[in-house]
Amino acid sequence: LEQLVESGGGSVEVGGSLSLSCVAAGYTYSSYCKGWYRQAPGKEREEVARIETDGDTTYADSVKGRFIISLGNAKNTLYLQMNSLQPEDTAVYYCAAVVGGYCDRPFNSWGQGTQVTVSS
Repeated sequence: LEQLVESGGGSVEVGGSLSLSCVAAGYTYSSYCKGWYRQAPGKEREEVARIETDGDTTYADSVKGRFIISLGNAKNTLYLQMNSLQPEDTAVYYCAAVVGGYCDRPFNSWGQGTQVTVSS
């Protein structure tokens, strides 16, 4: 069974930090591009950050300087370190991967999501 499994969500106060993890398991084809998306209540899903296996990263303007995306040594684990969290960061966060390709292709595999809540 191919799946992305997120963990690490939760509740934190403004200015706090959280770290998300995502493990990719059961995939036949490699993914050379992984990313994090989020969806707040009543809003569309938006891309937070993406990373290619060569280490190139891209961030949404809203999280630059606060969030860090990274890969584990085996490249099948994705992380998102979130610092200086604000109430507007409250959302369900999804791990995503381009299975069988690079970041020039759309994400085609998604995790189930993990809730992040930032309270003031």
